[in-house]
Amino acid sequence: MTETQTKTSSPEFRAAAGAIDGLRDDLLRNVFAYRPLPPLNPDGRILRRLPEGLRRLVVWTPHALVLFAAFLVMMAGFAEWEFRLLMGLVPAIAVAMTLVRPVAAFWASMLATVVCAVLGSEGLWGPSAFGAQVVVMVVVAARTRPRTAAWMWLLTLLFGVLLEGGDPSITAPLATLSAFALLVVAVVQIRRDAEREVTVQRTVTAVERDRRTLLEERTTIARELHDVVAHHMSVVAIQAEAAPYRVENPPPELEQAFVTIRENAVAALTELRRVLGVVRAEDYEAPDAPQPTLAALDGLLDNVRETGLETEKVITGAVRELPQGVELSAYRIVQEALSNSLRHAPGSTARVELGYVLGGLGLRVVNGPARGLVKPSPGAGHGITGMRERVAMLNGEMTAGPTADGGYEVAVFLPVPLSEQPEQPEPREAAAKTDRAGNADTVVIDRDGRA
Repeated sequence: MTETQTKTSSPEFRAAAGAIDGLRDDLLRNVFAYRPLPPLNPDGRILRRLPEGLRRLVVWTPHALVLFAAFLVMMAGFAEWEFRLLMGLVPAIAVAMTLVRPVAAFWASMLATVVCAVLGSEGLWGPSAFGAQVVVMVVVAARTRPRTAAWMWLLTLLFGVLLEGGDPSITAPLATLSAFALLVVAVVQIRRDAEREVTVQRTVTAVERDRRTLLEERTTIARELHDVVAHHMSVVAIQAEAAPYRVENPPPELEQAFVTIRENAVAALTELRRVLGVVRAEDYEAPDAPQPTLAALDGLLDNVRETGLETEKVITGAVRELPQGVELSAYRIVQEALSNSLRHAPGSTARVELGYVLGGLGLRVVNGPARGLVKPSPGAGHGITGMRERVAMLNGEMTAGPTADGGYEVAVFLPVPLSEQPEQPEPREAAAKTDRAGNADTVVIDRDGRA
């Protein structure tokens, strides 16, 4: 490796090259770029509390402050006895330029300093030039980034030392005042950027948490639906196997048809277990008891009453058996709604309403406001997410929100077309006993020898 390559790849050289690139990017490229100063956000924490008419004016406060500073600089220049117009207007124009072309305003302020030094009688940093340079650096630093503020301060210090023949004492007051001002601006910028980054991270975290909750709820629904579908598919397989024995001397075509039905049902069960294995956690344990239905709702309400939540159940319409998936989802929705009542409204009462109508099932769970000394527990809305997932799966409708008295209401409608209404079993129909995975255990045979 040559000496030139060693120097080129040294950390010192790379740091210097990076510094030069930073200076070029901040103050030398796109010097005359048009970058108008935007108004304040009318929805900010303070401005949104103001009346609408006043808010429209307050959003232009930064522009008014910059123009007022330009006016003060101009008045300071008019205090000179000679060339009063130029001594006031030239620095003031540089200050006003920060509203539209901030980088060009910095170089214009440097040029205005030279003009004031030549025409004025108070040296390099007269009142108007001093004020203009400080204001321009502060405004440009507020509109860019802390690195730009550091470059402006160093260039101003070098500029003043060179024009004064190497004497830094003349530029020292300007350097000291501007250093404190730029430091304050940098601290405010860093704090604002940090708050913005924290807000972004919180938003991302909330989105990821909601997405994870949604996936967990879908996985739970998939497990429960597996149990429901596996049971019915097992019954189909057993009935298809037993059906030929119910007919005396069945034709071969009929026997083959039932064999095909059973084979398809078993294949469907196998594929169902394979798909479920993708979404099932390794530590998942299958429940021993069958999935709950609305027939077990009284037991759920009794358990809730034991925890201190007074509940009542109201049923309207003709009670009938619904598809097992609908009954399972309805049970889970009521269960989650009552759990939310326990967490968010301790000491209140709850009312569960079931409405059996021709086109489906209506649910309504409403609780009153929290009462007593127990404080409500905070939540992230995961229960509502799970309920909406179950309702969407069944093409239903759901509304959830606070009531007028300070409570909360969950209203759901689960449609059940007439074609999906479960048929009542025949008196001597074969029954199948299945385990949780859908495997058939036994077939009950009548005295007549039929399954």
